[in-house]
Order: sequence, then C-alpha cells, then structure tokens
Amino acid sequence: MQVRSIVQAFSISVLSAAALVACGGGNGIGPGKPVTPPGQGPVKPVEEATPVSFTLEKIGGYETGVFGKSAAEIPAFDAASKRAFVVNAQSGKVDVLDLTDPAKPVRVGELASESVLAGSEINSVAVHGGIVAVAIQAKPKTANGRVAFYQAADLSLLSHVEVGAQPDMLTFTPDGRRVLTANEGEPSDDYQTDPEGSVSIIHIDNVKTPVVRTADFSAFNGRESELRKKGVRIFGPNANAARDFEPEYVALSADGKTAWATLQENNALAIIDVDAAKVLDVVPFGYKDHGVAGKGIDASDTDLKADIRTWPGVLGMYLPDAIAAYQAGGKTYLVTANEGDARAWGEGDAAYWGDGVVPGDASKGFVEEFRAKHLINAKGWGGRAGDDLPPQLNALAKGGLLNPASFAYCGAAAGTPGACRDDDKLGRLTVSWTQGYQTHADGSPVLYTSKGVQDPAGDRLMYDQLYAYGTRSFSIWNDKGEQVWDSGDAIEQFFASDACKLGASRTIPCKDFFNSNHEAGGSLDNRSDNKGPEPEGVVVGKIGSKHFAFIGLERMGGVLAYDITNPSAPQFVDYLNTREDWTTKDPSTVQAGDLGPEGLAFIPAAQSPNGKPLLLVGNEVSGSTTVMQLNLQY
Repeated sequence: MQVRSIVQAFSISVLSAAALVACGGGNGIGPGKPVTPPGQGPVKPVEEATPVSFTLEKIGGYETGVFGKSAAEIPAFDAASKRAFVVNAQSGKVDVLDLTDPAKPVRVGELASESVLAGSEINSVAVHGGIVAVAIQAKPKTANGRVAFYQAADLSLLSHVEVGAQPDMLTFTPDGRRVLTANEGEPSDDYQTDPEGSVSIIHIDNVKTPVVRTADFSAFNGRESELRKKGVRIFGPNANAARDFEPEYVALSADGKTAWATLQENNALAIIDVDAAKVLDVVPFGYKDHGVAGKGIDASDTDLKADIRTWPGVLGMYLPDAIAAYQAGGKTYLVTANEGDARAWGEGDAAYWGDGVVPGDASKGFVEEFRAKHLINAKGWGGRAGDDLPPQLNALAKGGLLNPASFAYCGAAAGTPGACRDDDKLGRLTVSWTQGYQTHADGSPVLYTSKGVQDPAGDRLMYDQLYAYGTRSFSIWNDKGEQVWDSGDAIEQFFASDACKLGASRTIPCKDFFNSNHEAGGSLDNRSDNKGPEPEGVVVGKIGSKHFAFIGLERMGGVLAYDITNPSAPQFVDYLNTREDWTTKDPSTVQAGDLGPEGLAFIPAAQSPNGKPLLLVGNEVSGSTTVMQLNLQY
C-alpha cells in the first residue's frame, strides 16, 4: 500500500506539472515550455515515470475495406493536429485519420501526389512539428522521384523537390531541420534499367524552398571484389556497387549527424555522414549459423507442426528491412528486423524461364531464389527448365552437390544429397543459388563430376553451405554495425509454446497456427520453408528511463514488444496479434481482423490524444490501421 501511494502521489504530481506546462497564456508559456515561477530560474521538466512493464491492448482501428492490396502500410502521427497519416499503396495516396478519439479513428482527408508528379504514387510518410513529408515514386519507378511537404493541419502543399529513383522510407532529423530518404533504386522487371541507390538529405530550414544533397555510392565503384570478400552481397546482372546497393530504411543518431541505412538485398549497412552528405562505409551484417544451439529454424512446411532444429551448414542472411536507433549508456545502438528479401525480377515473364525446349532468356530478369531440393538434385536441375530454373544458374553448371564435410549429418555423400533433400529435412527450404558453392580466386566456380569428384571438365557446383533468407529474428548492433545481440530462435520457439496466444482476447493457441501465411487461413506451417514469421517493421519508444522495441511480424502477424534498455540482454515484454479468423481459406470474406503488419509508429504519452502511450500499426493485407494502447504497470 505504501508503494502504491507513493506511485499515485508521483503520478498526480506529474499530471499537475504537465497541466501547467501545457497551459498557454499571456506570459508566453506554451506546449513543451517549462513554467518559470517569478524570481526563479527555469524549472527542470518533470521526468516521465518508468514502468516495470506493460501490456498491449487494441483500443481502436480504421479499415479501408480493401483486402490484400496494401491499403494500409506506413503510419505517422502529428500531435498538434491529432492526425495520423497512413500510406495507402492501393490508392497511391495517404489516408488522413483524425485520432482525437484514438478508439474511433475517422478518415478526414487524403494526400495525393498527382499534382506533384503525374502518374506517381506515394511510398512512405513521416511527420515532425506539423510538417508532413511524403516519398513519391515516379512512373516508371526507375525515374527520379520526389519528396513533397504538406501542412498537417490543413493538408496544404508547401513544396516538393526531386530526389533519387524510388524514394521509399523517409525520416526527419531530431531537430526537424532535415529529412533523409532512402532512394531504393530497384531495377526494372527485366533488369534492363538499374538506377543507382542513394540517400537524399533535404534541408528544410525554409520548408518552402528545400535544398537537396545526395549521399551516393559512386565512391565504391571499382571496389566490388573487396566488398564481396568482406561479405557484402553484390550480384545483380552487370551491376557496379552504386547500382547494386538498394537502401531500404534509415535510422539517425540523437544529434542527427550520423545516419545508418540498411542495404537489404546486399545484407549490409551503410554509415553516412549527414552534414557532409557522404557514405563513410559499407559494412556486412554477416551470417547467422543455424547449426548452433539456440539459432535453429523450422525448415519444412510439409509436416504441419513446429519442428525447430539446428541445421549445420545452413546460414541465415539477415537482410534486414526496418532499422531504428536509440541511446543507451551514452552510445548509439541499432535495432533491425531481419525480414530477408531476395532479388526476384522478371519472374512473371515466360521468356525469362523458357518453356523447356527454348532456353530461358537471362536478359529478361534475374531470380536468385531456388528450392534446396532442386538445387541439390543428384540428377541435376534440368528437370526444372521451363518452370523455375533461373537461366543464370543454368549457365553456370548442370546441377549442384552438397559437400559431405558439411552435410553428412543428414545423409549427404559423394554425388548424392541423401536424406538432406527430403521434404522433412532441407528439401523444402528456399535458398539463394548465388552463394555457398566453391569458387576459384577469380570467383569462377570449382566444378565437380556428378560423382562428386573435382574435375575442370565437370558440370556440378559443390555447395559447402546453403544460404537461407532472413534469420527469423531481430538484432541489436553497435554504431559500427557489429552485432551486440540477436533473438536467435526465440520468436519461432515462442509461437510453438503454450505461452503464446492469438486474437485481441488472447484465447487462440499460437502453436495451432504456427508460421501461418498472412493472406490465407488454414495455413499452419506454410511459411516454415521461407522466412518463418518474417520480422519486418521495428520502432523504438522511450518510456521514462527505459527503451522498448516493437517488432511487426509480416507473415505470422502481430507485434512483439521487448525491453531493450540493456542492449546485450533484451527482455520479452508482450505480444499482441489482433487477427481473429485463422481458418477461413479466404480471409477477405470474413471479419478476419488485422493481417500483415508493415509499418509502426510509437506515440509517447506526452503527445498522445488520450494521455497514454500508443502504437499505430499499418496492416497491408487487411488494409487496416490498428491503434494499440500500452497499459503501463508500475
């Protein structure tokens, strides 16, 4: 009772101080300005109380009514106008929601980019101090895009400026004076046009006349071999470093002077000097050894159950999507959601694959994904011609072998994969054919005969390792890109446990729908062969003296919350998944709830419409925006 009384008294004092701070008046006191009593110096702002823990609760949401077409992706929030801005990729616009009552969001308008750039669509949104920044993709996407600025209160267009190709995620520096955008620069579907990736740094001291500087990767051209040896993936057709690097997401230091951009397909991190608009370094994230205890995966989607095992010789490529930065102990740390993403262009063009008689045309695209059972078939991969055999792979050799030195444990021997190729082993796992096989110093493959004998006249590649997409985890790194902590196999283990429950009421056992797909019901184990739960989005929020990471899981759905105050020892806090129907084959026909979280936005209590910390979640499959409340425990 004594502790509770102290907490209550402290809460009352905090609320009283907050009320004083928030009051405007003739003395020039306004939001965010400390009250100065007569004859005294400035009063130090009252610090927010630090919770012991919290639970997530869905208190409201907005539904577009559009299923499976990315009608709700990236959310952002403006405290002054109490408005949420949510990218609606289906319409190519931003939906504007009034969150005055966060339990009942109301759509009050939209932001469209057609007047800025004909035929364009909006990819991302960010808000700071009443200014809304949107990333606008041109048509075609390989042309330079735009960033436009709007007034949050009345949605008026303030200005726009040209940036690189396919601007996607964008973010304000903490002081609001600059906006950084990740210009992804993806190739055309046939890979005939491949623009350079870059990060634009837009100065908006006067938002009506923005000035752009660009941090590009041209200084790394000619260093491709060096970067590959370090572990940076550079493998697009005829690509130099500048064209191959595809910035996905950007995080900033507390002083706004350093930025970090994930280069997702390259499995690398770009470190950027913001003031100089210069990429200082590109460092590899490395690979996760799924053969080590605590880092296993469920590699098969055929047994319809959770079967999380270690797999020596299988390495996970982090390939993170979202990244967030925070301070702990005076140092900056980075949090990544390790989604995994392959290069897969031209996969819808029949000419790329061929028809089994006419060979596939390698000039029509590039697909690096291949199922392990086809890659290591003792008969070679010719049987996949006209189906899913990439012509670039077929030009290298006629088949692949597993090195018994790495894979004897599952039955590999000279010239045969043994049971390793079985569906309940590694056969169903989707891997990259572009790496893992033995090469000479110049990068050309070391060839073997079909019997597993090394021979320059052979026609088989020898795979020492298999590289899988994503690591089914989230990680914490230091500011140099060195790993401090990784969640290992904790996410899949949690979904396989009795502790995990689904639905807003938390009554549905997770293990009954382990690794389900986000677009279909009755899909138990569906994603085990390919990236599992698929962590994609991450945002960090500070409450009192603690930092919390919120990780959105694209396929399994829902949001994981972790206390990351100690970067080397994060602690699980909560998980909430507000998908309600898990069995209907076509969830678009029922009130299925929220499916496919894409982006997240944390709203601290001081900026929240209801005075409590909130989390906004854009769900791309259900086309819904979820409002979650953090119910704090002291």
